Formats: sequence, C-alpha cells, structure tokens
Amino acid sequence: MTTPSPACCKTAPIQSKTQYEPIGMYTTIAGIKTYVTGPSTSTSAVLLIYDIFGYYPQTLRGADILSTFPTADNSGIRVYMPDWFDGDVADIANYPADTPEKEKYILAFFKKQANPERNIEKVGKWMMAVKEDEAKGIEKWGVAGYCWGGKIVSMISGEGTEFKAAAQCHPSLMEAKDADDVTIPMMILPSMDEDAQVMKDFENRLKGDKYSETFGDQVHGWMASKADFEDARKTEEFHRGYKLLGDWFTKYL
Repeated sequence: MTTPSPACCKTAPIQSKTQYEPIGMYTTIAGIKTYVTGPSTSTSAVLLIYDIFGYYPQTLRGADILSTFPTADNSGIRVYMPDWFDGDVADIANYPADTPEKEKYILAFFKKQANPERNIEKVGKWMMAVKEDEAKGIEKWGVAGYCWGGKIVSMISGEGTEFKAAAQCHPSLMEAKDADDVTIPMMILPSMDEDAQVMKDFENRLKGDKYSETFGDQVHGWMASKADFEDARKTEEFHRGYKLLGDWFTKYL
C-alpha cells in the first residue's frame, strides 16, 4: 500500500460553529451502520466513501446536497454512506502530525482501518446486501470517495464494475498506474495540497470520459471534514465542488 498523502496529516477537521442537522437517516446494512439520504423512490444511487474522520457534519451536509440533484428520469439521487470503520475513526488528537508518535499513529490507521484491500472486501459484501433489500429499486449506481476513499474508488472502477460513473475528491493514496484499469467515467477534484504531478499522470492515463479540476486555493478535505463554513470563499468552493459532483452523476445516472 502507498503511504498517505502528506496533506492528510497536516490539519485536523474544522470544528464548525454552526450546528448542522442531517436530513437523512441511519440504518444497518450488512451489519454496517449506514447514513442514507435522498428520495426513497429513486432509481439511481451514489455510494459515498467518507474520509478518515467518519461522519463529520460537513461530510453529512455534502451527502445531503448531492442527494438533491436530479437524474435523467427526475427521480433524484439516493446517497448511501456506510461507516466502514465501525466508529473507530481517526483520532483528531493526532492532528497535525507534528511528533513521531502522531505520525506512527496515522500510518498505522491507514494500514488497518483504512487499508484498501480490507475495505474493498467490505464494499463488495455491502453492495450485495443493499441490492437485496434497501436498494431493490436502484437501477444505476455511482461511487465517490474522499481522501483514502479515492483509492477505493479507483480500485473498484475496473472491468466488470457495477458502477456507471465515479469521482474522487481530494484523493490520497493515489498511484497513476491505478488509472490503467479504470473503465468508467472518472472525475478528479484535487485540492492545492495534493501532488499535482501524480494527479496529472493519473488523469492522462484514464482512457474514457474524465474531468479533472484542481481547487488551487482549497485544502485537502475541503469537501468533507475540513470544510470551513466560517469562511465565505471556502463555503463558495465547497458548494461549487458539489455542483460539479452532482452534475457529473446526473450526466451518467
């Protein structure tokens, strides 16, 4: 496994002064707590892979925004965000990683809780379970991931995938070679903190439909737990990011 992006270790999530009340609900699918939002009658869904801090209010807000976008049949998007870490999310006390002990903790977290191979297996089991029960009416699936979730997205977007389109927001663990196996449309939204050359190499190796835009004045995590709604510019770019994401899935779902 590649090491996490240095950007992952720089700052802790933003503690928003404004309380957000999610509009979705929590349920259990394949034994995994799952946040669900969007119209229950939808025939299109997006599987969201949260960042290493789990169900942060900013991330839940993003899921709720994504669920408001229309689809080709105007049924809207049903959004599912499972708790892959079963509540054992990254401890913000270790951010920023300014001591050897904190760095050791973060690396261990990526090798255990955020291990890609381990979580890809979970995704497969979860998808089988949700299609047999809660999501029987879903005909088209998309997938999006933040931070480490971008790696998962790359690895499950290859030949034979059940997803119609994919997206990565401020991705970590990215390797350009992962793009070689991608067979579905892919969106990439890096921040100023990602390795620009790796992002460009990944984009260039994608063979199908793609869209990439670097948010050059935003930090790693700006669409998830590090969104800062006290800052007008950061709030504006948060919403612009979700507009791009929503339009992307509307196009394919």
